[in-house]
Amino acid sequence: MAVRRLLKVLDGETLTPPPIWLMRQAGRYLPEYRQTRQQAGSFLDLCYNPELATEVTLQPIRRFGLDAAILFSDILVIPDALKRNVTFSEGKGPAMDPIEVSDIASFSKVDVLPHLCPVFETVKRLRAELPQETTLLGFCGAPWTVATYMIAGHGTPDQAPARLFGYNHPQAMEELLATLADISADYLVAQIDAGADAVQIFDSWAGVLGESEFEKFAVKPIQRIIASVRSRRPGAKIIAFAKGAGLLLKDYRQKTGADAIGLDWSVPLSFAQELQKDGPVQGNLDPMRMVAGGKALDEGIDAILQALGNGPLIFNLGHGITPQADPENVTKLVNRVRGFKR
Repeated sequence: MAVRRLLKVLDGETLTPPPIWLMRQAGRYLPEYRQTRQQAGSFLDLCYNPELATEVTLQPIRRFGLDAAILFSDILVIPDALKRNVTFSEGKGPAMDPIEVSDIASFSKVDVLPHLCPVFETVKRLRAELPQETTLLGFCGAPWTVATYMIAGHGTPDQAPARLFGYNHPQAMEELLATLADISADYLVAQIDAGADAVQIFDSWAGVLGESEFEKFAVKPIQRIIASVRSRRPGAKIIAFAKGAGLLLKDYRQKTGADAIGLDWSVPLSFAQELQKDGPVQGNLDPMRMVAGGKALDEGIDAILQALGNGPLIFNLGHGITPQADPENVTKLVNRVRGFKR
């Protein structure tokens, strides 16, 4: 069987060159994605169409030969499965029916998996169609990040509605996050059973939380997800990405049980080296370097490889690639990382 290099790093090995994948590697910066997206209708229609979701997931693999493919879907399929009327509109982002405290008790009674069957079908198709050596990643949104959208009904710059909800209704927030953690664990187990080699949990809004809230709203639910997944699938490989968490990442791996931790571009490489002593790290190139290209791109890549290339590293961006990025810069990144020698 072909070696899936990313899985070796998740086992703690140091590989030279490190494996590469990019958050949002299937997306609007690729002309072939834009063409497929037009066929799909709405964004959610694309997420729930196994044929088209498989196609867009494979596009960056065909073009760049990356070491991992990540399932094309969205973190908000969970609230969609909870019947929150999720919509995506161009230029405005996601919107849904905001929740009330009285709604929360009903969520644990909903079986979301039938609604998400098209996602699992996509995973099955991907594992059958991907090159054997390519790792297939599944994912979910972290309970805190998903809750921020469910509480506000839309994205906000600083997630003030969700933070205020946590202060005003601490018990309801705890119940909401625990329920989302349990649903997310079931969702990840189903992705693993469908063929995902590893999974990532995206906590894109962890960075707005203070220290004690980070512990309650970010760490505890992720710990709950990972414990639940591992109780059923003991060998599951899990990456946890808490964007903007900064120094709070110091013991995030130990507290959550994640195999690897994703780092955003604001994490200093000296701190990343300390985190890498405890296990694999993933990241952390500034996505704007992918837009700038040239010297800015080369210097950013080299700095990460020099600092982290002597330990277990998955090379990635510090957040998703943006629509403004030039696909040629991805080719340059792949070639430069693959040329790295210790």
